[in-house]
Amino acid sequence: MFFISSAFAQSAGAGEPNPMVTLFMFAGLFVFMYFLIIRPQRKRQKEHTDLIGALGKGDEVVMTSGMLGKITKLEGDYVVLEVTNNLELKFQKAAVHAVLPKGTIKAI
Repeated sequence: MFFISSAFAQSAGAGEPNPMVTLFMFAGLFVFMYFLIIRPQRKRQKEHTDLIGALGKGDEVVMTSGMLGKITKLEGDYVVLEVTNNLELKFQKAAVHAVLPKGTIKAI
């Protein structure tokens, strides 16, 4: 029982694999990766691009660093935030994480 010849054990499943099965496996893996990783990431990226495009003067925003501020100026790819009285900081628009409802900063 323990002395099965190695030639017999190797020849048991020695048929050629079907290339169509391999092709379908790769296609299935790609579809799986597309719906679980690529598509949601593109959706988030599009939402962020739309958010940046809709920024306007007076919007209250949260930056990716967690800083809160009110937009006082838009200068190309940059926004100028008033974070406290007479303190303005300049950030890239891409660093804006979310737009807050009006009056949120005063309520905090």
